[in-house]
Amino acid sequence: MMTDIFGLGDALAAREERGAGDGWQRAQTQARNLYDNVLTMPRNELSQQPPLAPVPAAGTDGSQEGAMTLFKTVRPNIVQSIRAFRVPELAQAAAELGQHFLYANCAHCQSKAEVLETIATNFLFPKHFGKNFDALADCLTDLIYKAGPQPGFVIVLEGLPIAQKFDKEGREVLLDVFRDAADFWAERKVQFRVFYSFA
Repeated sequence: MMTDIFGLGDALAAREERGAGDGWQRAQTQARNLYDNVLTMPRNELSQQPPLAPVPAAGTDGSQEGAMTLFKTVRPNIVQSIRAFRVPELAQAAAELGQHFLYANCAHCQSKAEVLETIATNFLFPKHFGKNFDALADCLTDLIYKAGPQPGFVIVLEGLPIAQKFDKEGREVLLDVFRDAADFWAERKVQFRVFYSFA
């Protein structure tokens, strides 16, 4: 099932589309809702789910050279500050590599609950998502893994709040969940890159 880049909002699209090139549109049209496959299957069929077909590379010359150049200094399974990377470039690189691109802008959030709600909404987590760090870990790992082989992930968490109800400890626990997910996918030889920024 196709989705709109896992909830990438109209505000971000409008802000970024000027310099994005057609890689941004490719990422939008190639993203899939990973969870529908799991939620619609009877429980006894989870281990027999056929693999999702990988999205073909979409480089301008049919290669993955652009994406590989962008990620040449980024390990395949890492959680790091977004620094000089731009969101449209990351979306385009994900599209060229045929990987899932997930984006959440948390700048408006003021608490752990709001951050988790934003991530759940933008990543199209199942409606039963528990809105806690354990549920987040499950949705980033086991639930997707049960949907079948995955082509890789590029995730952007933009504007993580610096707020009283989401303090430094809360931010570190959140990033640790993504670090654990990166380790989970590394063990399965699947690339899982996470980029974040603070509000």
